[in-house]
Amino acid sequence: MDGQSDGDHVDWGLFGKPLFSSDLAKGLSRVGVIDVGSNSVRMVVFDGAARSPAYFYNEKIMCALGAGLSETGRLNPQGRERALAAIARFAALGEGMGILPLVTVATAAVREAEDGPDFCAEVEAKTGVKIQIIDGEEEARLSAQGVLLGWPGSYGLVCDIGGSSMELADLAEGRVGRRVTSPLGPLKLREIKGKKNRASFVKSTMKELHEQMDMPSGMRLFLVGGSWRAIARIDMERRGYPLTVLHEYRMTARRISRTAKYIAQSDLEDLRKRCGISEARMSLVPQAVIVLNELIRRFKPKDVAVSSYGIREGMLYEQMPDELRALDPLIEAARFAESKDARLPGFGRKLYDFVMPLFPRAGWQRRRIIQAACHLHDVSWRAHPDYRAEVTFDNATRANLGGLKHSERVLLGLALLTRYTNKTENTPFENLFTLLSPAQRREAVILGTAMRFGAMLWLTGDELPGRLKYKSKSKQLTLHLSKIAKPLYGEVAQSRFQALGDALDCETQVKFSKR
Repeated sequence: MDGQSDGDHVDWGLFGKPLFSSDLAKGLSRVGVIDVGSNSVRMVVFDGAARSPAYFYNEKIMCALGAGLSETGRLNPQGRERALAAIARFAALGEGMGILPLVTVATAAVREAEDGPDFCAEVEAKTGVKIQIIDGEEEARLSAQGVLLGWPGSYGLVCDIGGSSMELADLAEGRVGRRVTSPLGPLKLREIKGKKNRASFVKSTMKELHEQMDMPSGMRLFLVGGSWRAIARIDMERRGYPLTVLHEYRMTARRISRTAKYIAQSDLEDLRKRCGISEARMSLVPQAVIVLNELIRRFKPKDVAVSSYGIREGMLYEQMPDELRALDPLIEAARFAESKDARLPGFGRKLYDFVMPLFPRAGWQRRRIIQAACHLHDVSWRAHPDYRAEVTFDNATRANLGGLKHSERVLLGLALLTRYTNKTENTPFENLFTLLSPAQRREAVILGTAMRFGAMLWLTGDELPGRLKYKSKSKQLTLHLSKIAKPLYGEVAQSRFQALGDALDCETQVKFSKR
C-alpha cells in the first residue's frame, strides 16, 4: 500500500499485522461462487475476513443432476430443470448483491454427460452464468485447497465425495500433491445391481486408488462432502456427542466401523429425522458407508477429520495471494470481529500482552487461542446483560471458525463465558465442558478471569495500563499499575483482581508506578 499508517510501526507480535483491511484482502471482501455438483447446486457468498470464510449467503438445491447417468449417459432431465432454475435464482441474487460475475464450476455429472456442454450453453444463454467444467484432478485440487483454507500447513489425504465421483488428494507441507478421481460417488454406486457386485466394485476401485496414491499408512484423513458429513452427524448421534459442529469433528477407524453397523441396524427414516438429514442425502448414506469402510481399510489413517470446507472454499483460496494464505484463519477472523463489533477495536492486542505473563509455558497453539479470546472478549457487548455470557459462549463454540479443534472451541468459549461471569457451574453448557480436561478447564477459567479484570483497565493508545508478574512457585501475583491507570483501579477492579488471584490460588499485591 502507498504510504504508512501508524499501525505500520506497531509490533503486532506472533501472528503479524492483520490483513483483512489491506488491499490484498479488499478484493476478496465479497466473492460469490456456484458449485454445480452431481447431487446438489450450491451458491456461497464469502464476505468480510477474507482469510477466514465468513458466509454472507449460502443456499443449496438438491437437484440430482447425476441420477441415472450411468444408464442413460445424459443428465437427469428433472435435475437439469431444477439446476437451471437454481442457477437463474443465484444469478438474480448475485446481481442484487453486486457480485457478478459469479465464479461457477461443474463437476463429475456435467463433465461426463453427453449433454453436459449443451446444458452449460443453455445456462449461459438464459442466465448469463458461464460454467467452467473441471476435470477430476482439478476438482481434487480445489477440494484440497478448501482444506488448506481451514488448516494452513496441513498434511495427509483429502477425500472428497460427490454424487457421481470421489476424489483423493495428497497434502504435504501445506501444498497439494498427487490427485486422482474415481467413479465411487454414491449416485453411481446405487445404480450397480446387487450388494455383492457393489462391494466388489468398491473394493477393486479402492485398490487401484491406493496403488496410484502410494501413500504410507498412519496419515490424517480429511473428509470433504455432504455424504461424509451425514455419516459424521450420525456418529455424533450414536455417541451422544454434545457439540454438533461438523467442521473439525474427529473420528477413528473403530468408531466409523461401529457407526456403519449402527446405520445398518437402524430405521433410516427415524435416524434421518433425529439427525436432521435431508431425505435426498440420507438415501446416499448406505452407499457412502461402503466406500468409507473400504477407504479406511485400505489407507489405514491414524485419525479422521471432517472438513466443512471443500471445493467452494478452495475457489476462494485460489484467488488469495500467498501472503494472505499464510495467515492464521482463526486470528484473522477474531481480529475482523473485533474491528467490526468491539467498543474499542485494538484493545484486544493490549489485553493479550497484559494476560500472557500468566501463561509462560503456552506453546504457539495455545497462544493463538489466548489471542483469539482477547480479540473476541468484547464483541458481544450488545447482548442483554443477563444473557451476554451465554451468547458469547455460544458464538465461540458454534461460530464458523477455521483451525479449531472441538476442545479448543470449548476452551475458547469457556474463557469468554468466564470473562462475563464468575459462575460456570449449573450452566446449560456443562455437558460441553466434558470435552476439556480438568487442567484445560482451569486454564480457561484463569484466562477468562484475567480478561474480566483486564477489561476494567480500559485505556486508549498503545500504552499498557499495567503489567502482571506471576510467580507460580511462590504463588505470588503482582500488578504493576501505571500512573495513568490508577484511577481505574476502583472497587470492582480490586474485586476482580482478587478473583484472579483466587483462580491462580496465589497471594496478590499491587504496586503503583510513579510515572
